[in-house]
Amino acid sequence: MVDEWYKYLLYALRMSKSLDRLTLLATFARIAERGSISAAARDLGLSQASASRQLADLEARLGADLMRRTTHSLSLTAAGVACLADARTLLDGWEHFEENHKSSNDGLSGSLSVIAPVALGQTALADAAINFQQVHKGVSLSWQLDDSEIRFAERGCDIWLRVGEPKDDSLIVRPLGRIERLLVTAPNVANELQPAAPIDLNEAPFVALSAFDGAVVTLSNSTGKNVTIEGTPVLTSNNIFASYRAAKAGLGVAVMPKWFVANDLAAGSLIDLLPDWRAPSLTLNTAYLPSKWQPRRLRLFNEFIEAAIQKTDGIEA
Repeated sequence: MVDEWYKYLLYALRMSKSLDRLTLLATFARIAERGSISAAARDLGLSQASASRQLADLEARLGADLMRRTTHSLSLTAAGVACLADARTLLDGWEHFEENHKSSNDGLSGSLSVIAPVALGQTALADAAINFQQVHKGVSLSWQLDDSEIRFAERGCDIWLRVGEPKDDSLIVRPLGRIERLLVTAPNVANELQPAAPIDLNEAPFVALSAFDGAVVTLSNSTGKNVTIEGTPVLTSNNIFASYRAAKAGLGVAVMPKWFVANDLAAGSLIDLLPDWRAPSLTLNTAYLPSKWQPRRLRLFNEFIEAAIQKTDGIEA
């Protein structure tokens, strides 16, 4: 039985101007991903007028408006959302066909769009992405950092690396590692507090990371005992770098991932306040759309990411 992607491929190739049709779909998909005709045109090496004409041509062929246009933004219509899903199936099918029949001597090529968490995406995972691109120079890599929930279908990324469970049920989610977290603060604050047990940190000054625990933290020890403490927030931020700098400056206690503060702990510029107690670990996940096929560049990229995680102290692969 012919696979669904192959049926789409046959449909796309049936007309004499099939390449033009696939080009229109690729341009539409890029516009949807970027939310901007001008940005998509830059990515594709087109003029803005040419990209706009291609979008208009596709809409005319389909007899439907795919984009809502306002002065400052574009958004998909209901027809556009449905069209985007099928367009990606067609484009993936063509790429599958092309990859299967290309010379095996050809190196990796094509584009790869990744969304990664802000902190890891600037450090360990960024190094993995850079190493991948240095080895596979034919791949054009888009590396976007975002800690928020995204609308995967509209963003159009190939892979989403996220700390925490994505809430999109349409995605395949695979855990990559568990992130150990602990309570840290500057040495002068540690000397003032000198906690012997979690309860000693109730009402202590806290630098709260609002995306996760805030100033209310449940700690556990190796025996499985859980204790919830509530600090006094003196600074609340949605950015781990700001929280880290505040804790290091002596503003208060912060819950930090071990991988992020490992060098500071070794140097003594931050102190592990309760070595026998840990905040709940977080899971680093990889998420992507279900598909019968993944391009080789995506599979190899995942291997680079997994290797980086295995080398990162404080993340259990």
